[in-house]
Amino acid sequence: MVVMVTAANREEAEKIARCLLDEKLIACANIIGPVSSLFWWAGKVERAEEHILLMKSRRDMFEKLSEMIRALHSYEVPEIIALPIVKGSSEYIEWIDKCLKIH
Repeated sequence: MVVMVTAANREEAEKIARCLLDEKLIACANIIGPVSSLFWWAGKVERAEEHILLMKSRRDMFEKLSEMIRALHSYEVPEIIALPIVKGSSEYIEWIDKCLKIH
């Protein structure tokens, strides 16, 4: 799966990525940004500059991964969205599995 998370800044995004890599909960993280985000919060439309994390992992790791993200994240309600990998090269998928913690 690919897990998408927005972060308040690059430092926060890197901190989250490094912790998840250290725990072998993700195989890799891409940090994109800054990006402009528009969203509803507290009854009004807000604007913020954020960084997006795209992280590769496995579905069976989602609960532990999202728990750790919430503990590290500065947002009251962080965006943590898992997207399935529908297709991928077999070599890349095998590499992801080799990088992750065995449960």
